[in-house]
Amino acid sequence: MPAQEKNTEIKLTPLMDQYHRIKREYPGALIFFRLGDFYEMFGEDAKKASRILNIALTSRQGYPMCGVPHHASENYLSKLIRAGLKVGIVEQMEDPSKAKGLVKRDLVRLVTPGTLVEDALLQKNTNNFAGAVFFKEDGAGLAFADISTGEVYLSENLREAVKYVGDEISRKHVGEIVVNESGWKVMKERLPGLAELTVTELEDWHFLPEEGKEVLKRILNASTLSGIGVEDKPLALAAFHALYQYLLSTQKRELTYLTRVQFYSQSDFMLLDEASVRNLELVRNLSEGTARASLLEVLDHTVTGMGGRLLKRWILYPLVEKEAVASRAARVDFFFQRQTLMEEARKILKDIHDLERILARVNFGTANARDLVNLKNSLIPLKALSSLLEEEGIRTHEELSLFLGRALLDSPPATLTEGGMIRPDFDERLKELSAAREESEAWIMDLEKRERERTGISSLKVGYTSIFGYYIEVTNSNLKLVPLDYVRKQTLVNSERFVTPELKEKENFILTSEEKKKQMEYGIFQELREKVRKETQILQKTAEKVAALDVLATLAFVAARNGYVRPEISDDETILIEEGRHPVVEKNIREQFTPNDLLLDRAENQILLITGPNMAGKSVYIKQAALITIMAQMGGFVPAGRAKIGIVDRIFTRIGSGENLGKGLSTFMVEMMEVSNILHNATGKSLVIMDEVGRGTSTFDGISIAWACLEYLSLTNNPHAPRILFATHFFELTSLSETIPNIKNCNVAVREYKNRVVFLHKIMPGSTDKSYGIHVAALAGLPQKVVSRSWEILRDLEEETVRKKEKDGFPQLDLFEREPEIIRQLKDLDITGLTPLEALNLLSELKKKTGE
Repeated sequence: MPAQEKNTEIKLTPLMDQYHRIKREYPGALIFFRLGDFYEMFGEDAKKASRILNIALTSRQGYPMCGVPHHASENYLSKLIRAGLKVGIVEQMEDPSKAKGLVKRDLVRLVTPGTLVEDALLQKNTNNFAGAVFFKEDGAGLAFADISTGEVYLSENLREAVKYVGDEISRKHVGEIVVNESGWKVMKERLPGLAELTVTELEDWHFLPEEGKEVLKRILNASTLSGIGVEDKPLALAAFHALYQYLLSTQKRELTYLTRVQFYSQSDFMLLDEASVRNLELVRNLSEGTARASLLEVLDHTVTGMGGRLLKRWILYPLVEKEAVASRAARVDFFFQRQTLMEEARKILKDIHDLERILARVNFGTANARDLVNLKNSLIPLKALSSLLEEEGIRTHEELSLFLGRALLDSPPATLTEGGMIRPDFDERLKELSAAREESEAWIMDLEKRERERTGISSLKVGYTSIFGYYIEVTNSNLKLVPLDYVRKQTLVNSERFVTPELKEKENFILTSEEKKKQMEYGIFQELREKVRKETQILQKTAEKVAALDVLATLAFVAARNGYVRPEISDDETILIEEGRHPVVEKNIREQFTPNDLLLDRAENQILLITGPNMAGKSVYIKQAALITIMAQMGGFVPAGRAKIGIVDRIFTRIGSGENLGKGLSTFMVEMMEVSNILHNATGKSLVIMDEVGRGTSTFDGISIAWACLEYLSLTNNPHAPRILFATHFFELTSLSETIPNIKNCNVAVREYKNRVVFLHKIMPGSTDKSYGIHVAALAGLPQKVVSRSWEILRDLEEETVRKKEKDGFPQLDLFEREPEIIRQLKDLDITGLTPLEALNLLSELKKKTGE
């Protein structure tokens, strides 16, 4: 803290001493300091918050300060969290009216990007994970927890640990991580994109596998962890230990409801690395970073928040076991074949609130009466759902639902301390208190009539003010009729106000009974919340079933609505798609989508080499193959006339070109890093889609790299070669099919007429030898003068090429005819023994020999 602030602190009140004591304990957090009905911020916190929140910055004795209303704090808190800040919530720990001296205050919770539980701060259909990473020489352990739903995921990787960590953090969209110090050095160097996360570095001693194992046993109330497969996973357990201790330190409470624990390994699901998730626009588009025009937008017609989150997880984690895929697809088909039942189930599901997040708030101690009413209202439809889908075995929780219905009023307030939550007849003590209060209120209501009759003062009135309480008002002209037991309370211009001992007694009872009633209701509510808390695990299981039914019925709904078919899933290596369509493009274009067939295997159709002009549909074709594969292995239906999908373990993509200046990476370097990942990690079960490899550098370099990559990835040279869709502008590559039998050429059909082109978007056998670049430029709206000049320059270049060929005996760009000795050298190479880097170095040497 700056010296100037310390001096100011001393000059100010003991209140500021209290503030700075707490601030020193949490130096990295912005402190919300409760003062009455406001959260105040001071010093540098105030300056920072006023800029982010756009609120007035004031000062007291030269000390900066600003504040936000307590009742509206969530909106302000949301903005601060989105700005990447941690916010410490400091509350008054005693009633200020009863405090002797300075009110006791303490930090009750540290709110961070990964520890949100408030609905206003969360996205309905998106998990909010905090993560932990523990790096050691032999691998990495990962732990992810969403405290707003009670989910925990653990994993380990011992082979490609750094990349796996980066991909999993991206795939789960983690906003905050804790990591061991030595590991963070590795991540900063190898995964620079993670710098935008909220990161907490911890010393390695925080990552203790045995302690992590004991904590997990205690949470799960289990004697062994073999049931979830982490008994012998020390790296994952170490990460979990550090994460759980971090959560305890920030949330200031036990989180024993984190019982939905799952361990998974790299091989348990289709592996989709960060580049593939991004390039295929699975959950966010490339242009805006939103769900618009993504696969998620097409599929997400879920009706519950739980279902929405589960659907996103199924998209990002497709299954790889044939039986598991078939089982899920059969459940989708069940709804697909029973449209009326599907619609009825979805109608029932719409009435179910987000059980997972309600239960989290119950366990967190922040659930209010409205949460419990929503829980009760969500349990009521379960009976109808259970009757409709008897085979699902859905628990109805009728006893709990009826109990909450008897206890809670239908429309309670959001606050817990103002009463109005509990039905008066639910509790005998509350019933007696309410009856006595009603009796006193009735006595007062009848008081005016009785006193008029007793005193003979017809104008006598009984009234109430919040300042003076109940009173009997008599005009000055009738003061002579006032009884002796009246006690003067207030003098007005034309009248006097009185009380009687009995009226004062009734007033005191009513006022004190109201406070007693509020306290009594709050105590009863806490008992209700505790009763629900004890049933957390069985309610969580019901929530999981509801979420799954929501997604299954949704996939059937989307399939019926969009004309999808159930794919055949096999363990062989064939991907056969008839009349396939891109699920996103067909929903976002005005004209009718042109379907296409696809056949990939690990024989004659291992590599499809696709040529054709820009805008013709090459990228759409290769992406739709990947998306159809993902949809099939999710267990869903696919946009095709027929599909047979041989299980894919990983999808790799090399699509598009974009610099990442923030990481210091050029377009070409990004491209080569993605290509390198494919060459090193693709397997015989993988699907690879590559678009315009090599275009980020010179023509000869690009052709050479693309050529070498195709040779390296061909089944002829690599027994572990993947299935590949390769789109390119390099027409020279089409000659590879003459020497490599498992490469098939195809092209996107184009019709040309009077210097105009029509894209037919149809994939045809064979290759093309024209790029139609000037046609595309004209379609893009380039000035006619520029287009005409382009045609002139093209004719000149083509004539120059002919003249050069007549003179030198070879075309300008035909590298492989021009240098026959290089061809011979290439033929003598043992390609299977070359690493990708050695291949690139060799190609560089060969290029020098050409003299280019």
